[in-house]
Amino acid sequence: MAKAPTRRPAAKKPSRSNGPKGARSSLGIGLLTAGGTLGLFLIAALIAFWAVYWGPGPKAQNGEYTIVTVQNGTGVPAIAATLKREGVIRSTDLFKAAMSLSGADRKVRAGEYEVPSGASLSKIVHMLANGKGVRHFVTLPEGRSSAQAVEILMRQPVLVGEITEVPEEGSLWPETYEVTRGETRQAVIARMQRMAKQKMEVLWAERSPSTVVRTPHEALVLASIVEKETGVASERPQVAAVFSNRLRLGMRLESDPTIIYGITKGRPLGRGLKVSEIRAATPWNTYVINGLPPTPIANPGEASIRAVLNPPKSNYLFFVADGTGGHVFASTYQEHLLNVARWREVERRRAAVASGQPLEELEPTQATAADAPRVLTPDQIPAGAQVIRVPEETR
Repeated sequence: MAKAPTRRPAAKKPSRSNGPKGARSSLGIGLLTAGGTLGLFLIAALIAFWAVYWGPGPKAQNGEYTIVTVQNGTGVPAIAATLKREGVIRSTDLFKAAMSLSGADRKVRAGEYEVPSGASLSKIVHMLANGKGVRHFVTLPEGRSSAQAVEILMRQPVLVGEITEVPEEGSLWPETYEVTRGETRQAVIARMQRMAKQKMEVLWAERSPSTVVRTPHEALVLASIVEKETGVASERPQVAAVFSNRLRLGMRLESDPTIIYGITKGRPLGRGLKVSEIRAATPWNTYVINGLPPTPIANPGEASIRAVLNPPKSNYLFFVADGTGGHVFASTYQEHLLNVARWREVERRRAAVASGQPLEELEPTQATAADAPRVLTPDQIPAGAQVIRVPEETR
């Protein structure tokens, strides 16, 4: 009799959690979960950093901006500490990270920076990387005395320190100089003097054989007189020619600015000259002394020095104001008297207009020898030469 087949129990399926395969699956899920969490954290961190980078920064403690100075060679950590101390950033770490990520740490430039109140980290990084700092300049105009140069520097608030003594007249080079906050005034004076020495060496080497000056010092003295006699650049060669011709003939220069320097030492007189001042004996008064004064009467510019060292060929011995800011030149005394008469007429008409007097009531003036306050004696100049005072407005 046949037996009925026996049933085998069904094989039990292995659990997914058992064995190496299950372990790997659990690890993968864990990593994915952790990675997702970390990714979200990084995204949140980047969003937060970006918000700080572009968002408004701290407000200035005083005013609309904060001045921050970055010295040459200063590293990013030191800059960060300075910015934090001045209250323009909130975090030194975020600043250093921003500098590094943007590449600005390799481009930062020294200088003085005006950081606006509430400036973003992005703006500060951009300022430092592109050198968008504050630049300070001080100008010594041509024809200013050394005493005036000291006054100009003392008025500069970014400079510090005192100037112990007024520099020698003519030793400063008129120019515009860039200065830094905290630089000493004495250091700026030294820069002006070095520039003057260097420039004069070059100009002296290029002098013409026709110049009447024999030393660089004499060139400075005569150039300073030329500088003070005219503010018109195109006239300087002709004025230099007049004074050169007078020196060759032994005539006194009779320059009004030399009288003024003897009175004020280079500061403006603020009024017309008195007869007593014209006759007063000072070392600089070229109405009284022969030849050149002992020192310059101002710090002349390059154009005046070049004019003295390379004077044009000319027969001019006189010049007088023409009423337009310039001068008219003459070779003879008689011609000059006519020019003086024209200038006197200009002065009278200006005075009439100022007082309200009708111009038609004015009578024409005539120049006479009385317009010349003094003529040199024959033993001082060649026979026949005459010198008159050049009427010149005080500069």
